Amino acid sequence: MKKNGIINRDIAAALALFGHTDLLVVGDCGLPIPKGVLCIDLSYKIGEPAFLTILDAVLADFEAEAAFIAREITAGNPRVEKEIIKQTKVDYITHEELKDLSKQAELIIRTGEATPYANIVLRSGVIF
Repeated sequence: MKKNGIINRDIAAALALFGHTDLLVVGDCGLPIPKGVLCIDLSYKIGEPAFLTILDAVLADFEAEAAFIAREITAGNPRVEKEIIKQTKVDYITHEELKDLSKQAELIIRTGEATPYANIVLRSGVIF
C-alpha cells in the first residue's frame, strides 16, 4: 500500500503513465469532458471534493512544467485564482481555448467544485 502521494489507485496508475509534455486537467463539475479522454470523476455532491483540495494533492505528486487557466477566472472566481497562483506559475488562455486544450489531455480529474472557471491544464515536466 502506498504511504505517500495520491492513493487513489486510478489516478496514481494514470499519472504513472505520463511522459514529458502530456496534459492533465483538474476541472470543476461543469467542465465538458471530451469524448475519448480518460476521466476520473471524484465528485460525490455539489462542491465536494473541492477543486483546490484536489489541485493541492496533484501538485504535490506531479511535476508540472506549465499550467494554463482561463483568463475569465480573474473576474469570475478571484478567490480560486489567488490560491492557484500561490502554488504555480500560470499562463492565461480563454475558457474556450482551455476546453479545446482539454481535448488533448491524457487525463481529466473531475471534482465536485461548483464555482466558475475552476479548471487548470497542467503540462507534465521532468524531474531532472
